[in-house]
Amino acid sequence: MSYGICTLSVIPCRAEPNDRAEIVTQLLFGEHYTVLEEQEKWIKIRIQFDAYEAWICRKQFTEITGQEFDELTLNEFDLVGDTQTKLHHDNKGTFYLPLGATLPYLHRNKLRIRNEHYQYDGTVANKDFQNIATFAMQYHNTPYLWGGKSPAGIDCSGFSQMVYKLCGYKLPRDAYQQAEEGDTISFVANAQLGDLAFFDNAEGRITHVGIILNNNKIIHASGQVRIDILDHQGIYNDELKSYTHQLRIIKRYFD
Repeated sequence: MSYGICTLSVIPCRAEPNDRAEIVTQLLFGEHYTVLEEQEKWIKIRIQFDAYEAWICRKQFTEITGQEFDELTLNEFDLVGDTQTKLHHDNKGTFYLPLGATLPYLHRNKLRIRNEHYQYDGTVANKDFQNIATFAMQYHNTPYLWGGKSPAGIDCSGFSQMVYKLCGYKLPRDAYQQAEEGDTISFVANAQLGDLAFFDNAEGRITHVGIILNNNKIIHASGQVRIDILDHQGIYNDELKSYTHQLRIIKRYFD
């Protein structure tokens, strides 16, 4: 069994071993994974954080040992807490890290991956659910990107997963998977800040998710991360003067 870790800002993860294949999710710096299958140019992985399986380019693969994988899994590390963060390596130079990236073994602005040491110039996330609105707003106006998980581009379930991750909670990757967890809230009127609202299509399949804010508002990734009105029918876009998503269920994941 082989293992790896992301040592780039973002790595695209594809549905098939092909440069033109759909990007289904992304690896952010510091996330680790199990190697499931290897080809000449591609590696199939299972991401440790959410058990998502996808293909990455072999050129972007950084191998770690089984012991290092276990240590990374057992520890809880700091996360990047802002959108303008630099990381410096003496040989690799300086590059930016996305909000929510993992900072293995961070101590006094230094972090370590294998025997490589980096200088971190940024803040760390305060993993408190009371900060959920603040974390969500850090993605405000981020363009929608299918499979995205960063402030450069994000999809609806990537948005909810990353905001919850910054708060110290673990959610599955896809909206329908997230809807299978948590406690059901019967009415919009009973919803609280941070609850997740899920929406279905004409066939009844859950295809969208957003984070409920105060004052009957919801923040979600649709074209961009935006704030709209939420009621018992669904999401109302005041610019379009129409409903864009049909409400299916509301879930709560915290006490």
